[in-house]
Amino acid sequence: MSNGKTRKKRDKKNYDPIAGSTMSLGDHIEELRARMILAIIGLVASAIICLIFGSKIIAFIERPYISVIGQENRLQALAPIDGFVTYLKIALISGLIFSSPWVFYQLWMFVAAGLYPHEKRYVYLVTPFSAVLFVTGALFFMLAIAPAALRFLVGFNKKVLGVSSNFTFKDYVTFVSTLMLVFGLAFQTPLAILFLTRTGIVPIETMRESRKYFLVLAFIVAAVATPGPDPFSQVALAIPLYLLFELGMLLSYFTGRKKKPQDNQQ
Repeated sequence: MSNGKTRKKRDKKNYDPIAGSTMSLGDHIEELRARMILAIIGLVASAIICLIFGSKIIAFIERPYISVIGQENRLQALAPIDGFVTYLKIALISGLIFSSPWVFYQLWMFVAAGLYPHEKRYVYLVTPFSAVLFVTGALFFMLAIAPAALRFLVGFNKKVLGVSSNFTFKDYVTFVSTLMLVFGLAFQTPLAILFLTRTGIVPIETMRESRKYFLVLAFIVAAVATPGPDPFSQVALAIPLYLLFELGMLLSYFTGRKKKPQDNQQ
């Protein structure tokens, strides 16, 4: 009986209740195009604002470096164009972080276009938290992980290799900005788990069985996502990533318990 319901649910997965008919591939592509345009408009507007306040953003990004290296050894630009290109890169990445509520809203609305009304409520639930978790992940790296990672790397260079650490402006910003985005995306894990389990795409039992595999996957993702062979950053990403997976499992469990009495009544 439950298998029949599941099959029926899958057959109507792309049903659009607004249009009253099944969405075609062309409809999905058009929806994706419209959402991408809206997301890019918000990103560009936010990036322009970040260009105006770029010096303040750079001062914030430099805080972990200054706390470890000190004011006397400032970041260096080795090529004439490095400073300008890196400034634009900072504005773009900062614009993505600040516009993340709008960008994630467009992303989740695209996902919602092919769901049932009772499934869409999960999209409306996770959308605001998605942006909050993205910003939280980026700030978590900047305030907690970046100073510790730099301290480890500088200490390794000095004590093990016997070399001084003189980072360039370009390389430092690339290192920091990349990991800010990686941590921001990694913090989406609990919402992704909750969405997959509550919409029935992946049963929670399957998630439980894959727990040990996800632990290995977390370290693989961390190794691929972090720039360079930096074991500290890899471990610092893999452990929170697995804990966020467990948080998603807990959220799925508790929301499932609340839903069961309602399902039994029906």
